[in-house]
Parts: sequence; structure tokens; C-alpha cells
Amino acid sequence: MKKKLAMLLTAAMLVGSLAACGSSDNGSSATGSASATDSASATDSTKTDAAATEVSTEGKQLTVQIGPDPETIDPALNSAVDGGNMLLHSFECLLTIDQDGKIAPGQAETWEVSEDGLTWTFHLRDGLKWSDGSDLTADDFVYSWKRVCDPVVAAPYAETVLGMVKGFDEAQAGDLDALAVSAPDAKTFVVELSNPCPYFESLAAFATLSPVQQATVEANGDAWATAAETYISNGPFYITEWVPGSHITMSKNPNYWNADAIKLGSIKFVLMEDSNAAYTAYQSGDVLFIKDVPTQEIPSLQGNPEFHVEPNLGTYYLSMNLEDPAFADVNVRKALSLAIDRDYVANTLMQGTYSPAYNLVGEGWVDTDGSSFNANANGGQSYISEDFDANLEEAKQLLADAGYPNGEGLPTITYTTNDAGYHKVVAEYLQQAWGELGINVEVNIVEWSSFTPMRRNGEYMVARNGWVGDYSDPSNMLDLFCTGNGNNDGKFSNADFDAAMEKAASTMDTAERSAALHQAEDVLMEQVGCIPVAYYNDFWLQSEKITGIWHSAYGFWYFMYGDIAE
Repeated sequence: MKKKLAMLLTAAMLVGSLAACGSSDNGSSATGSASATDSASATDSTKTDAAATEVSTEGKQLTVQIGPDPETIDPALNSAVDGGNMLLHSFECLLTIDQDGKIAPGQAETWEVSEDGLTWTFHLRDGLKWSDGSDLTADDFVYSWKRVCDPVVAAPYAETVLGMVKGFDEAQAGDLDALAVSAPDAKTFVVELSNPCPYFESLAAFATLSPVQQATVEANGDAWATAAETYISNGPFYITEWVPGSHITMSKNPNYWNADAIKLGSIKFVLMEDSNAAYTAYQSGDVLFIKDVPTQEIPSLQGNPEFHVEPNLGTYYLSMNLEDPAFADVNVRKALSLAIDRDYVANTLMQGTYSPAYNLVGEGWVDTDGSSFNANANGGQSYISEDFDANLEEAKQLLADAGYPNGEGLPTITYTTNDAGYHKVVAEYLQQAWGELGINVEVNIVEWSSFTPMRRNGEYMVARNGWVGDYSDPSNMLDLFCTGNGNNDGKFSNADFDAAMEKAASTMDTAERSAALHQAEDVLMEQVGCIPVAYYNDFWLQSEKITGIWHSAYGFWYFMYGDIAE
């Protein structure tokens, strides 16, 4: 799995049209006390069919660290990579992703699409069950997909995953029954689209559209997804213990249709905020996998077979609160962007584990003809010049043109971030870089659990942000900046951008769609709706005892079919 850093961009270009759940990257570390083993045992008498399999794997618990306490693991509400990793193991969508990154059957065994691309029909497997042993039917998908549209639920991904379904606007307005999803019988789920969507298979494998149990959700409200007792799921594992600030333990789900292929008895997700603590737990053997590697350890880990680096389909960027008058002038926004030395950030501060970003949409995103979207952008030229010295001089002039020569008159900028990975060192760099323009910058470090709600609610001036793709169509990145999108943290709103994205979503002509998507990025970069800084790569430590797991370009680790060598 490990790739040399020099090969990262080349490898990213080979990523095909994949899908997965999750997205807004926390870049944080994982945690908690990693004490040895919890036994995996069935908690319901209906689970006896798989008892022999479960007993044989009872002692095998894989302990991993992928992040601190997740903000949420409600499939409809999650938009973070750490939560997405957990959803990947506790839920399964209609379709799923295999080890080669290809779309594969999930809860649906087969599916077909009409010739006009507007009607998708999914045929569920026989005998599907929830983790509590009750039957799972097509009606559960009808309920769950409508719930994502419910304005009361306010799912941040609603428009992204269901905006192309007939009746979406009416459902968002409160008429949930207008959404064109139906269950002609217990094993058949039908979706009618208002316009063709070339990546709809990827959406059918996306965690937001996981089924949730209606009775449980309605009986417990939002609290259903906060305790092991009420967290009913349908994936290869289910939650059996949840201690906030310490760990979440998932045990093998004997009611999962492919339970015979699951070798582990349980997976323990330790919940640590401190990367040094995670590293200590890894060194002691209490944890066999850590996502959050202390940055100061990276030089000594190069060449270590347990240290892995692989490309991600995502961008580390900065959000400016565009409702703040300080950023009303586009010249101020351009100056802030041009004053950043991206090569220094990626190759020095981030020690070459990330790559400098001169566009928003990086390598690996696929254009409509299968070529590189990044290579086709802006006439083949980067939006931001790689000549930093020239950029800095232009930034100073732009700030003066905006009426703030040498930063005079511009209010102090507060930069908000969580303290994990490279976030703090980047914050300190921005203080110095924007200080070169005469701008005073204060850094506000907050815990991960508070950070994403603050950013989403606009309680910041500038904040670090990031997005790891859910599928390789560039709309997945650009949609973030549509007016009203639930993940549009900076509140960018531009009529030309929205029109281009609407065109891309409605046309059946691939060349026309490509042109519209590129036009959207042109507008976003010209108006500096955000500030791209670096392209993501994932790096982690993994014990050589672990077998059978894999990493995807969307920032997820598939532990479910793993094993631990004796």
C-alpha cells in the first residue's frame, strides 16, 4: 500500500470514479486509552445463526485511532472524515466500494437504469436484517432518503446527494412525499431523477444515504445516534460500547448478509485528541493503527515499512467568512491568498506529506471525457502563479488598491483552527505571512468537537477548512460553494457560479457539462471564494500484524475485512 512521496501525484491521476462516505477532513488525531480487548458477543437472541463464526473470532479485536470524539455519526448529519470512517463500518448503502475502488453490490444485489438515465431500480438481497435482528426492507430506504431532505433534519449533504431526484425542491420545502423514491415491494427500491446524473451509482454508495431504522429514530429523536443501546445499524459491525472521550467499540454484526467474511470479533476506535499520546499507544502495542502521526516524528519514520503515505482526493483550504465586511473587497481576498507561499507550506511546514495547491480542484478529479480536470483548467495554466516573490508584491499592491496600504485600517483578523496535524504550525505561518502585509492576526485554537459547529455557523473570520472527495466528479468539490449548500461554510454566493453549476447539473452534453464546471471554477478562483493551500495526502502508522485492510483516495480505511496475524 505504501507509495513513495515522489509518486503521489502520478498515483492520484489514476484514481477512477470511486465513491465513499465522509468529507470535511478534521486532520485530527485519535485518542483515548487503548486498553486491550473487549469481547464481541451477540446481544440479541435472534443473532444465534452466526454464533459459531462469532465465537471463533471473539478474541480478535483491532484497536485503531482515526480521530477524537466525532461531532456526529448520524448518517444524514455527518460531513467529516472521522465520522465517515465509523459509518463505513456500521452501515451499508444500496451499493458499496470494493478494494479496487469499483462500485459493487451492497444492500442491493442488482440494479438497472432506464435508457434515458432517469429511473434507477435497485433490487435488495434476500433476508436483510438490522443489527437488532428485525427485517430491513425497501421502505427503510424510502424513509431514510426522505429524511435526508427533511428541512427539520437539515442534512448538510441533502442537495449534493439528492438534488437531482425529482421532487427534491418540494421535499426541501417540507413536502417529503414529493421526493420521487418508492418501494413497489419489500425488495425493490425505485428512484426517479429530474435529469441524468452520470455518477449516481457513487451517490447510492455514499454514507449520507445509508438506511436508518424509522422506529428507533422516531422514538429517540436526535439522541438515537449518541448511545450504543439505540444505535441500530445494518453494516458489518454494530456499536456495543461507547464511552465519550475514551472509545467506541464495534462488534461483528452476525445479522450482516456477508458476516461469514468478517474475521474480526470487534474494532475499538480509541478517541484521542493528542497525537503524542496516540503515538505512545502505538509504540506500546496498545493500538495497532494510528491516523494521527506526530509531525515531529515524520523525518525519522521515512523508510519505515509501517509508515504509509498515499494520495487523497482533496484540498486543504481556508474559508473566509464572506458575511464579514473585512472581506467585502475581492482585492483583500486576493491579497490574503497571494501572500501565502504554498511550496513552503507543503514541502517545508508539512514536510512534503502534502502538495502545494495552485487551483482548488487538484489532481485526480476526472473531467467528463475521462481526462484530468486539473490539467484542463484555466487554459492549462494554474490559477495562482508559482512565483511567490511576484505574488507577494502583487498582494501588497492589491491591499493598497483596496484602501489598506501596509494593512493600515484593516481590522485584526482572527484565524480559527483545531490543534491537530499541521494546523497549528500553519496558523503560526499565516500570522507571519499576513504580517508581511501589515495585517495583525490572532490565532484561535479550539477543540475539534467545537470547531466544525463554529465554522458551519459562521462564528469565525478566517478558518482552516478542507474537503476530501466522496466521488471523483469535480462537482463534488465545486458544489460546496453553491449558494445555500449546507457545507458552504464561507457563505460564498455568486450568481454566475450558481448558473454554471446549474448548467453542469442539467445538461446531457458531456462537453457542455465540462465547460460549465470549468467556468464555475474560473468564477470561484477569480472571486477568491476560498483560499486553496495544499492538496491532501494521508499518512499513518500501521502494524505489520494487520492484514486485509485497505485505504481509499477519499480518506477512508476499510478495516471490516481485516485480520490480525498471530
